[in-house]
Amino acid sequence: MCLFCEALKSAHLSLFFGSRLSGGFMARRFYFCLFVFACSIVLINAQDTPPKKDDPPPKKVEPKDLPTPLVLTAAEDHKKMLELLKIKELRRGANGNDPKASNAANYDESKANPYPKLPDPLVFKNGKNVTTAEEWNKTRRAEILEDFDREVYGRVPKNVPSVKWEVTDTSKGKVGEHDVVIKKLVGHVDNSSYPHIKVDIQLTLTTPANKEKVPVIMEFGFSFGGMKGGPAPAPKSGSWQDQIISKGWGYAIIAPSSIQADNGAGLTKGIIGLCNQGQTRKADDWGSLRAWAWGASRALDYFETDKSVDAKRVGIEGLSRYGKAAIVTMAYDERFAIGFIGSSGAGGVKLHRRNFGELVENLASSGEYHWMAGNYIKYAGPLKWDDLPVDSHELVALCAPRPVYISCGSGKVEGGWVDAKGMFEAGVAAGPVYKLLGKKDLGTKDFPKEETSLVDGEIAFRQHNGGHTVGPNWPSFLKYAERYFEPKKSDEKKDPLPK
Repeated sequence: MCLFCEALKSAHLSLFFGSRLSGGFMARRFYFCLFVFACSIVLINAQDTPPKKDDPPPKKVEPKDLPTPLVLTAAEDHKKMLELLKIKELRRGANGNDPKASNAANYDESKANPYPKLPDPLVFKNGKNVTTAEEWNKTRRAEILEDFDREVYGRVPKNVPSVKWEVTDTSKGKVGEHDVVIKKLVGHVDNSSYPHIKVDIQLTLTTPANKEKVPVIMEFGFSFGGMKGGPAPAPKSGSWQDQIISKGWGYAIIAPSSIQADNGAGLTKGIIGLCNQGQTRKADDWGSLRAWAWGASRALDYFETDKSVDAKRVGIEGLSRYGKAAIVTMAYDERFAIGFIGSSGAGGVKLHRRNFGELVENLASSGEYHWMAGNYIKYAGPLKWDDLPVDSHELVALCAPRPVYISCGSGKVEGGWVDAKGMFEAGVAAGPVYKLLGKKDLGTKDFPKEETSLVDGEIAFRQHNGGHTVGPNWPSFLKYAERYFEPKKSDEKKDPLPK
């Protein structure tokens, strides 16, 4: 108890009992004066007492006090993850190069569906049915995201640092015959918590000259700069960039490798390594796909501040592994308005439970595991594909009610590795969620012939007659996107490609 309280207590007791014993006015006055005197003494002493020192400020972390990033090969890091998961052996992935190999990739449709029953996106974990849009948006969607976080793509850590965008160059140029403004940007990731690793996200933004608030399609692409020592060549007339600019829209290219390396050796570097202070991942830590998607979201943060961009009309596009990143981006960040998902295959839109082309075992190998959470590896070892709590149709469903355009090439030219039908079936199985939210599904369960445009609903699908590219589908996609970005103009024109 403090001195003031002790004095107050003593004086009060003296006053009380003194007055009771003496019964006189003078006694009460004497003890009241004594009480005031005691309080004054305490206050004087309190002023003379030096203030208690605050706790010393936390010591600034110096780089020399932090562990240096581990240097591991992909095989070494993969082995450490297997040890963490207590897995001694994995099943072999499919061999897509040698049809005579014992583990040759299967392209026989009669053997493609060993687990035909998919998880139902409209059934809660407790077994009850999802019957309203509110139930989906408030509860069921979160359940599915949690499963993808924990078992498939990994969690974005809570300590992920902020990004400060810098426009490093602004120039005028041409795309085809159109005047444009080109901005080069770098997103500096705050590395004050771990200065050993530096992450600078590379992004370019190209918009029509003298226009503001335009729609933008962002592509997962490659580093800007072109050939060493010179600028990137200007896009030619008829290129996908020219097609976008011709509509009065803009396009952006983000470099995934500037966010996170596309290999297992890089997991102790990049944004994942920065958050882990250069150490190895936990079993549910994010992989490269989730990291690339995080980077795309940070680019969208910048677009929200740029007056040339309408941030509510930004789409995401990618091919192959970047197609995987594009669908992950759409699923996790509801600000993206539309997705153009090119030949994403396993780990993307293709069903994990399909035995056709690339398999779960391929994704779990030392060459591809870095795309996924460590936990995903379990489903190529002690567990089966059917043990996965989710499948890729639910990844598409997470995009609802926003439109998703699924693209792939010819089975004869691109090949069956990406499993066009497996991606189509994922689109079909996502349909009930879109319909629950008042949108249209693919409109059919029958796999269409090549170059058939299924574009009437918010889930779209088209298999062009080319190879591993989205090129032939750009005109169809842009017409599809126009319906959402410029609905009045879309009503006045016909689809340039047959349905």
